[in-house]
Amino acid sequence: MATLTDTPYTIAPQPDLPRLTRAVTGTDQTGRAVDLRVVEERPLTIYLNSREIVTAMTIGDYPAYLALGFLRNQGMLSDSDVVTAVDYDAELEVVVVRTEVDSDHEAKLQKKTRTSGCAVGTVFGDMMAGLTGLKLPQTPVRTSDLYALAATINRTPSLYLEAGAIHGTVLCQGERPLVYMEDVGRHNAVDKIAGWMFAEGITADDKLLYTTGRLTSEMVIKTALMGIPTLVSRSGFTAWGVEIAQQVGLTLVGRMKGQRFICLAGDHRLIRDMDPASVPDEARRQGRKAAE
Repeated sequence: MATLTDTPYTIAPQPDLPRLTRAVTGTDQTGRAVDLRVVEERPLTIYLNSREIVTAMTIGDYPAYLALGFLRNQGMLSDSDVVTAVDYDAELEVVVVRTEVDSDHEAKLQKKTRTSGCAVGTVFGDMMAGLTGLKLPQTPVRTSDLYALAATINRTPSLYLEAGAIHGTVLCQGERPLVYMEDVGRHNAVDKIAGWMFAEGITADDKLLYTTGRLTSEMVIKTALMGIPTLVSRSGFTAWGVEIAQQVGLTLVGRMKGQRFICLAGDHRLIRDMDPASVPDEARRQGRKAAE
């Protein structure tokens, strides 16, 4: 079991890493030249042993975690699988995950389905089957922790604040954010966290997942399969995402901005221990900043 440190983040965004963005010059609405940094996209081909599984478009950081998390969330790696090596070739843009025993991934590939979302996520037919009989831990969630997390995460230097066009996902414990991953697709960001948890042996029972993206069915499924009992977002919901969350007992909180949030599943686990009126209203705070 990995030991979590007392630093604000175990892994934080790296907005100043040169290879993650590129400088470009354009013009604004007045025709004036504008210098801008934009996010890089790179293909990453993931292999499981000798079989090519998928090519994902990614910003290129943490390829090993992305590969492990993708395979884990697609049901191609289980807790009982022994990973013997994860080899990354930056020149070929390929990562190979090697296991002691080969899996039934060929059968899973026959069920591959395209889903909605940025960077075109992929989901395999038996992901839903993985939810059968799943019982998530009923860990309580304090609203004071939700407000504290939102305040910390929204102030964290990130690629989103630097260049936009990117999604972030944060693994949290109580009021503390632990691992903050970003990518062009919200699915990639979640998979990186799943890969880190798998590699480091991190348990999920007392964790919470915070995402900047929409609370879609795939986001809910991946969170549930990771064993994380709470999913929170600044963004909104899809009906199927809500339905699945209700079925598996996942607490689903969305539209969290300033004092406000909406819980559409698992409300019984929320401990409302903080008066929303004591939280600075985001709209007013942004208005004050604009006036300054």
